Amino acid sequence: MSSQPATGMATPVTYPPPEQASTGNTMVPYTFPQAKLKLQQTQPGRTPLVLVACGSFSPITFLHLRMFEMASDFVRFNTNFEVCGGYLSPVSDAYKKAGLAPGHHRVEMCSRAVEHSSWLMVDPFETVNCNENGEPAYVPTARVLRHFDHEINTVLGGIEGTDGVRRKAKIALLAGADLVMSMGMNAFPSTRHQLRIEGYCRVSLHNKLTHCTGEPGLWSPVDLGVILGEYGAFIIERSGTDIDEALATLRQYEDNIWVISQVIQNDISSTKVRLFLKKDLSVRYLIPDPVVEYIEEHGLFQDEQSSKKKNNDASSTGGKGKEKEKPTTADGTSTPSSSTEEMTQQS
Repeated sequence: MSSQPATGMATPVTYPPPEQASTGNTMVPYTFPQAKLKLQQTQPGRTPLVLVACGSFSPITFLHLRMFEMASDFVRFNTNFEVCGGYLSPVSDAYKKAGLAPGHHRVEMCSRAVEHSSWLMVDPFETVNCNENGEPAYVPTARVLRHFDHEINTVLGGIEGTDGVRRKAKIALLAGADLVMSMGMNAFPSTRHQLRIEGYCRVSLHNKLTHCTGEPGLWSPVDLGVILGEYGAFIIERSGTDIDEALATLRQYEDNIWVISQVIQNDISSTKVRLFLKKDLSVRYLIPDPVVEYIEEHGLFQDEQSSKKKNNDASSTGGKGKEKEKPTTADGTSTPSSSTEEMTQQS
């Protein structure tokens, strides 16, 4: 893969080394979360590893959380790393993605989801970054990884080994297979053309566009070098994705990419959860209960009609959130509602 941007493409931005990185402008006071970061290793002879998942998390689902657990198991049995921490990094409001809840809501939902985890944390860094005008500023994935490198290896001085010697932790991106698929497009002009025809210009669950190379949905060579070359990625395979072709185009980074198979397939997505919520259907057991409660408390992800209906129902029953009594069958069980039947037929 060429290290130079193609003719006519925007010149990619270069990033300062981790020791020169800084937090930059923030809308609110910022403190790097480290309460659950393991600052002392327990396994001799292993390299400390910190996993970072970047995404919208609008809302966070059980799949997001399972990705960390799958990666942790994979690392333990298949690598010479020791996982010392895991971070969720919600994207900035500057991204303007459809269905993107305000950053403070997404940070709080993620925080509630990992409250009882012994090693997962939420870093609001992306959501509090702003430009010189105080407006939300987009933070490229490469810069996010630089940020973690700076905070953990420069500010904190790395992770202490079992021998008492402090070592630099490896910072790695944790993502779904669609991330590698999008990165692989850089080497397949025909694929890029086809995806452009189909209107592919989006950020998937974990793939945030970095400094664009001048075409929709593509990554700059500089950012690929930082993300895959300098830091590396742990990729969770997904059903229906052909990851081999994409990996073939990223062969120069193959020693820094680890692919993790899903033994139990899980295709829960934030998009599907938002669809259920807009149809006023239950999302329990798709996302953590504290997140469900937070969504209900703040009325997130509802369309205008659904919101008005809920308000009218609450007014007519004289109580907030009180459900109308449902007709029952002869055995005492409730009959399915029309909305549930409609959703079942559509799926």
